[in-house]
Amino acid sequence: KELGIFFAFIIILAVLMVLSPKAFARPANLINILKQASINGILATGMMYVIISGGIDLSVGSIVALSGVIAASFAHPGEYPLVVPILLAVLAGSVVGLINGIGVAYGNIPPFIVTLGTMTIVRGVALIAARGQPVFNVTKEFEKISGGFIFGTIPNLVVYFVVVTLILAFVLTRTVFGRRVYAIGGNETAAKVSGINVEKIKLLVYTLCGFLAGIAGLLLASRIISGNPTSGQSYELDAIAAVIIGGVSMSGGSGKWYGTVIGALMIAVISNGLDILNVSSHFQLIIKGLIIIVAVLVDIKGKAKK
Repeated sequence: KELGIFFAFIIILAVLMVLSPKAFARPANLINILKQASINGILATGMMYVIISGGIDLSVGSIVALSGVIAASFAHPGEYPLVVPILLAVLAGSVVGLINGIGVAYGNIPPFIVTLGTMTIVRGVALIAARGQPVFNVTKEFEKISGGFIFGTIPNLVVYFVVVTLILAFVLTRTVFGRRVYAIGGNETAAKVSGINVEKIKLLVYTLCGFLAGIAGLLLASRIISGNPTSGQSYELDAIAAVIIGGVSMSGGSGKWYGTVIGALMIAVISNGLDILNVSSHFQLIIKGLIIIVAVLVDIKGKAKK
């Protein structure tokens, strides 16, 4: 299944290079694709944990907006050290994730309902905090968080994505916590009977997802040099699409981390390619929605065959 996703990604790349070789294959455009994939990839990595555990998180896009607004608000020249906006942005995301986890794990509220509620609330908080307008006037150091390069060629965003992915891949595949996430998603009742503290694991999973959304919001604010309360809209769709395209089952309990990476890259390539081909953003939303439906259908058919 993962090989099929990889070959589909290669085919999409080849088609876009044929349709628009000069625009798509430009080094500057390829770097831009990697930047786009990096922010969504960090979000998708957190979403991957949630979906593997059998849940869903619709609030990550709003968390991106709130954490970006908070970061930019404390990144004005001459006011606070750079560490302050970084910590506050990550803390904001973690707190929202913690609230989601409490609602799901200890309130026994369906994840869809909890995160739908926090999605709306957090977006409102972001708009109030920013007074409905983008927050500008950030320091050069804050701008360099996402705008810099390693060795003059590798974007910082890509480095962050690689580091986050490798750490969370190790946790998911090589630790007891990761195995318990899979166990809960596969059969929550069996996991509970076997002695796993299901509530605690769910709480940690949603907090982790919020933490990563906070990081993504910080990076986005640094990249666009402002904290925009309307940013992050439909980011949850892209993150879910990346995870599902990558082969993670919507019913939980199965999926590979590297599939999610390929899924994030595929979403970025498709979006970039459609922009280059002058396809309307409205049609792009339709295409992304169809991709999710097809990916879920493939997953259901695969389980039916088993």
